[in-house]
Amino acid sequence: MKKMKLKALIVDDEYPARQELRFALSSFDNIEIVGEAANAQEALALIKALDYQVLFLDISMPGMTGLELGAAIQELPRQPHIIFVTAYDDYAVQAFEVNAVDYLLKPVEHGRLKKAIDKVVKITQESAAGGEAAAAAQDNAIPEADQRPPGTPAGQGQIKIDRIPAEKQGKTVLVAESDIFFAFTEQDYIYIKTFSDKLFTRFTLKELEARLNSSIFFRTHRCYLVNLHKVKEIVPFFNGTYNLVVEDKENSEVPVSRAQAKKLRKILGF
Repeated sequence: MKKMKLKALIVDDEYPARQELRFALSSFDNIEIVGEAANAQEALALIKALDYQVLFLDISMPGMTGLELGAAIQELPRQPHIIFVTAYDDYAVQAFEVNAVDYLLKPVEHGRLKKAIDKVVKITQESAAGGEAAAAAQDNAIPEADQRPPGTPAGQGQIKIDRIPAEKQGKTVLVAESDIFFAFTEQDYIYIKTFSDKLFTRFTLKELEARLNSSIFFRTHRCYLVNLHKVKEIVPFFNGTYNLVVEDKENSEVPVSRAQAKKLRKILGF
């Protein structure tokens, strides 16, 4: 199998820092550096022009900061994965809010850099597999007019069940509502997390929110929808935010944005 090669953009206002990172990345044969930018405005223009898979981004830059660039990228149809590379350790929470894959401190250690790149490779591969599964499911979809029970007139007999179609190893499985721990967005794709599986689904989070039981499922974040019956711990995080630890195999953590934290406290009574 041909090894995946990620097109990368380095963004840092300091030339020595860009050179140092370029040298560090030269040891990775799955990274192809195809651009550099000295400021966020220049980087944004490049990102709009070329389909980069990964962005190595400094935070402290004159004019638009790296965090502001990260927020601007979320509005684009093509969004590279963001790995922040910075000398400051106090922006990790904000980095998470713009869906950063990782947050590295300068000087970057080879092991940490490899771990961050491996994350991007894994996400990219899973997204590609999910896209292929969605296309196959669409090709095999039954026209809406034919989804009625036999003998049911058009516009009547719509069936609503508490199961969500999802993709697993090329097959469509029906996931019971009670088996869903949380649903989340990852690079424009939506996944359902059960106890031990991460399953691709063609629903949007908004559609899942409307379809699932609203007395159980809570939108903790624009990228997360969680089953409150599966939460075992509430961990204060930073600046009024929380992480919810769920009872899946990995004890996954689901973030609660500051905007949703007040609603959650009211629901749970704490």
